[in-house]
Amino acid sequence: MNLENEILREHSKDQCLRIAGWIGTDRGRFRLLMKLFLKGEYRITQRAAWIISHCADEHPAIILPYLGRMLDRMLEPGVHVAVKRNVIRILQNIKIPDSLTGKVATICFDMLASQKEPIAVKCFSMTVLANIARQEPDLKNEIRILIEREVMNGSAGLRSRGAKILAKLSGPSG
Repeated sequence: MNLENEILREHSKDQCLRIAGWIGTDRGRFRLLMKLFLKGEYRITQRAAWIISHCADEHPAIILPYLGRMLDRMLEPGVHVAVKRNVIRILQNIKIPDSLTGKVATICFDMLASQKEPIAVKCFSMTVLANIARQEPDLKNEIRILIEREVMNGSAGLRSRGAKILAKLSGPSG
């Protein structure tokens, strides 16, 4: 399979899942996908981010060697929102390496506080921050304050996710 051609051929969930299935646990194939994600042009990077997200859902360990570079990529000026959305989405469901926890927390605080980020990025950031707070309880109060501020005038989705996260942070295991 010519991965770049397949990514460009069709932008659909079926195509995304087909490519993610083809990659599976094959580290060589995943390396090719990451190369396109990290260095590809705008449309390829956007579509590769979605595929990476599905690969991470099925095989979370496959992304760990690339996590630092993925974070750097999502912070590049002008990067497509799909890159941010999918990288933050991945972070919700994995154990973030200790070496990246501070960087991830900073990114998520910034994304949540930004007026420019879309709702999905903000919601995923809330979840990542709540997960980090389980390991770093000193952050709970700061996270609560930011979420409370964001949900006051937020969309229904943001308010709903915020309420769930605030309850989680207030609970015994939060």
